[in-house]
Amino acid sequence: MSLSFASGFDETESPGWGAPPQEEEDVVTAAIKKEKVVKEIVAQQEDLRALLSRVMEVQTDVDKLVSGNETLQMYIDNLTMQMAKRR
Repeated sequence: MSLSFASGFDETESPGWGAPPQEEEDVVTAAIKKEKVVKEIVAQQEDLRALLSRVMEVQTDVDKLVSGNETLQMYIDNLTMQMAKRR
């Protein structure tokens, strides 16, 4: 009676402890590439958030300056009318 360890085992189905089949390598490589792309997208989103924050700060400053300029223009107009009345 002879016992065989390989009875019912087809080596083409599972290579055992060897290198993973090409398909698995492709899946792993694709997953790594996707993870890298996702990290790049997240980093770019953070950069865009920082830029948006800066734009909002600058817009606030611009609004304050516009308001100040309008006030100064009204002051200049009033002074000009007062000077014209004195003549």
